[in-house]
Amino acid sequence: MPPHPLDLELPKHVDAALAGYLADRRSLGQRMEENFTEAVDALADFVLGGGKRIRPTFAWWGWRAAGGAPDGELAGAVLTAVSSLELIQACALVHDDLMDASETRRGMPTVHVRFAGRHREEGWLGAPERFGLAAAVLIGDVALAWADDMLFAAGLPTDALQRLSLPWRDMRTEMLAGQYLDVLTQARGDASPDAALRIDRLKTAAYTVERPLHMGAAIGGGSPELVAGLRSFGADIGVAFQLRDDLLGVFGDPAVTGKPAGDDLREGKRTLLVALGMQRGADVLHDALGRPDLDAGTVAAARAQLEEVGAVAAVEERIAGLTASALRALDRAPVAEPAAERLAELAVSATKRAY
Repeated sequence: MPPHPLDLELPKHVDAALAGYLADRRSLGQRMEENFTEAVDALADFVLGGGKRIRPTFAWWGWRAAGGAPDGELAGAVLTAVSSLELIQACALVHDDLMDASETRRGMPTVHVRFAGRHREEGWLGAPERFGLAAAVLIGDVALAWADDMLFAAGLPTDALQRLSLPWRDMRTEMLAGQYLDVLTQARGDASPDAALRIDRLKTAAYTVERPLHMGAAIGGGSPELVAGLRSFGADIGVAFQLRDDLLGVFGDPAVTGKPAGDDLREGKRTLLVALGMQRGADVLHDALGRPDLDAGTVAAARAQLEEVGAVAAVEERIAGLTASALRALDRAPVAEPAAERLAELAVSATKRAY
């Protein structure tokens, strides 16, 4: 049987669902308050301006793993429901950029930078940076609220909504707990590998792979064995995904990542890569970490030391080990086809992204 168009072109359909929903919200916002449309437009630009739609993809395939049919009557409602995950992601990224003082995202000004610039252009009262901060907080909050609205208005049956309420609720709390732990860890200067992995588990793995899979399986009424297998698979792949992202944050090409080279070092991120580098004597990291004015030469020196002390190789080894254990968990789980094959492919593509 040939692949279904929804399976083949899922990101395109997610984009269409998001565009339609955000256009509807814009109309509502405009009726409420004309000035609010600028904030809604910024959110729409952010959501629709890029991204691989990883979270909706894993949620969709969690549903397919439980026997969901892309040509069935529930497919449209499931598509809308899983698309709401992109609004959760938007909330996390807008707030994350603010907390990290990032200036660019996907090659464009971050939301707080965009609104600070708007303040400056108009010559408004007060500090532009403070206005940008406030706007970014509120726009992130709007994204979080609308994620709930989009999910619960998707048209899913009541029993499916009841089943997915637990992973949805826990996912949002885990994400925010991970965000707070990230901030706290940086403030404390905790550069231990254990702290970095705890952040990866909560901040990324849970809401990127594990809980979306859990959500999809819950919508489809998947068995406890299926849910357990998918969650084990998702937890390991989610951490591996973040470890790959950490490598990209130091070694990535700005043309690929959309962020300046070595930006994670400037932001002072206490990743596993950094933790292992410090543990193994990469002393240039002590001067480089958290320096907004970090120059290209120091970035290059930090990269060289991370490779010399074996930190890069150790992270690559961890990614490979997590991917292998995830695939073993997937193989043991009662996953309906073609979901088993597709999830195995997604595991590889999510953890082997190029620099």
